[in-house]
Amino acid sequence: MTILVTGARGKIARSLVHRLLEGGHDVRAAGRDPSAASLPPGVEVVAADLADPGTLGPALKGARKVFAYADRGGLDGFARAAAEAGAEHIVLLSAVGASASSADPIARMHSAAERAVAASGVPWTFLRAGGFASNTLQWAGTIRAAGVVRDPFPESRSAPVHEADVAAVALAVLTGTGRHGGTPVLTGPETLTRRRQAELIGEALGRRLGFEIQDLDEYRRDLARWGPPEVAEALVRHAADAVHAPLPPTGAVEEITGRPARTFAAWARDHRGDFA
Repeated sequence: MTILVTGARGKIARSLVHRLLEGGHDVRAAGRDPSAASLPPGVEVVAADLADPGTLGPALKGARKVFAYADRGGLDGFARAAAEAGAEHIVLLSAVGASASSADPIARMHSAAERAVAASGVPWTFLRAGGFASNTLQWAGTIRAAGVVRDPFPESRSAPVHEADVAAVALAVLTGTGRHGGTPVLTGPETLTRRRQAELIGEALGRRLGFEIQDLDEYRRDLARWGPPEVAEALVRHAADAVHAPLPPTGAVEEITGRPARTFAAWARDHRGDFA
């Protein structure tokens, strides 16, 4: 049975591919630029764009299970193509708060992806992730250059999830060892302020990091790489709201994989080299 993993360059996809290989599964990885994915030998790598059904034939041929990301271009064509190719299960990486009625463009994108997959008739599981620990990689430049984290929301709180835990959940669901179906919310095991996350990165590096309150307009400019201005504004609102009303931790990672979610301190140690 071939398992297709899309978004081959992403951290979660790469972690999932490695885990599937270790388990002896036949893995096919797909992405817009598969040559940049740096995947190990034994992985069939193909070019595919989820928003362009005309590119999906080689990726979906013979694939019985699929891991997919939401895409700004929509997943309607992809979901129909997966059904026509005989896919038996789609695991979609979605987001907390996915809602068609939301004014939040990030929530709307993930809601549209969920609706497309559900309408395909293929059995599905939607992994609704909270904040990713890897979001703090945006601090890497100033940490390397000056030993400082610059962020406008030091008291914004979250329970950031390690990408390896998201991959472990996807593995369990795709291979049948975890629960099938539903919309589990994936978080880390503890709620931390951004200031505390910076401290833990410093501990992983063996030095104390400074924390400077960043100008909000400068922060918006930094966020421009994530998408258009409305996406940046949504991220600003999320951060501001999470000062007083953060998403609480869930136990979904442990429920599905049988092991506790990794702490942010563990993530920081795993990614020490990204900040050094």
